Amino acid sequence: MTSNIEQGRSDSGASKSGASKTPLDRADVRVKHDDSIGGAISAFLERIRSGDLGFLPVIVGLILICIVFQSLSPVFLSANNLVNLLFDCSTVGVIALGIVCILMLGEIDLSVGSVSGLSSALLGVLWVNLNWPVVLAIPAAILAGMAIGAVYAFLFNRFGMPSFVATLAGLLAVLGLQLYLLGSTGSINLPYGSEVVNFGQTMTMPHALAYALAAIAGVVIFYADFRTASRRREAGLSARPFAFILLRAAAITIALELVVFYLNQDRGVPWMFTLFVVLVVVMNYALTRTKWGRSMNAVGGNREAARRAGINVRFIYASAFVTCAGLAATGGILAAARLASASQQAGTGEVNLNAIASAVIGGTSLFGGRGSAYSALLGIIVIQAISSGLTLLDLSSSLRYMITGAVLAIAVIVDSLARRSRVSHGRA
Repeated sequence: MTSNIEQGRSDSGASKSGASKTPLDRADVRVKHDDSIGGAISAFLERIRSGDLGFLPVIVGLILICIVFQSLSPVFLSANNLVNLLFDCSTVGVIALGIVCILMLGEIDLSVGSVSGLSSALLGVLWVNLNWPVVLAIPAAILAGMAIGAVYAFLFNRFGMPSFVATLAGLLAVLGLQLYLLGSTGSINLPYGSEVVNFGQTMTMPHALAYALAAIAGVVIFYADFRTASRRREAGLSARPFAFILLRAAAITIALELVVFYLNQDRGVPWMFTLFVVLVVVMNYALTRTKWGRSMNAVGGNREAARRAGINVRFIYASAFVTCAGLAATGGILAAARLASASQQAGTGEVNLNAIASAVIGGTSLFGGRGSAYSALLGIIVIQAISSGLTLLDLSSSLRYMITGAVLAIAVIVDSLARRSRVSHGRA
């Protein structure tokens, strides 16, 4: 008995002296160790080594593209050319944003180009030929696109038709409907000088407002990171230190203000590009902060596991198809505003390829379960930078196709290698 009591006192003394720590104590030590700038940098490097590359490859690629084209053509990084580039990014970028949603589920929509062309044709017919108010013609064209997405969802959920086949059939049917609506003339000119055309061609943000929005973006980034870090600390998890969060937000704010300052040396930030960025931010919030977004990731990662967890898998697929088609229709309307016309060429050619390539190059995985709304933003900037650079060099479009194809192939290879690395490190 005496020996037992003495042993108990010994254990108690050891615990009080800190000689023996519980798992919770050791976790606290780990959290404190990670809760520093050095710990945040180490965690970032560890994610890179384990295959969680994030946006690093596309950012590095974009920097290299800018260096190469600027060395070959001093006009490439001029304010005027960059403003034009942002105007051109917006139309296909919105379509690529919808592709991100469908790729996250491991599916594909091959008809986004045709849907965008149909929406531009509907806008021309309703607004110009039938004299509808433009405020009614635009929503009607977008709703028509969403209805097409609902048809794809029905074919996929009800009959198990592969998305590749359903959307390929839709591509042909929608293209035929577009040609039928445009008739023998083949094009409809939108009223030049109208607010819609001005929005797509000339309207830019007031300089003061652009500076203010750049500052607000930095504040929002700081608040979101700070709130996330606080919630992680409350849960006993490692979190980014306050100094790191502040430095990151300050660096992003300064970078945004410098970009705005440079663009304001010419016409300024296009309103159409601002609309695209707003859609990206809203979609990013939906994918990362809502139940729908978490369900999208779960279904894309493992459909059967998501179903057994109680997620309405059919609804998730339906919402992705409808969202993708709706954004494709929106992109078509922006394209019509940019060109001041709806024609048979709208949505054809490289629109499909560039939209899908933008999402993949930006970092959205073809295997499903991984993607970000910002993939569309970064990816389309890469695509348009290549196109703009080759145009300035007066090179043929054949070379642009080959270079874009090579960049896409590299992006897929990087995605595949990163996926293998994540699997080997238990992060898949």
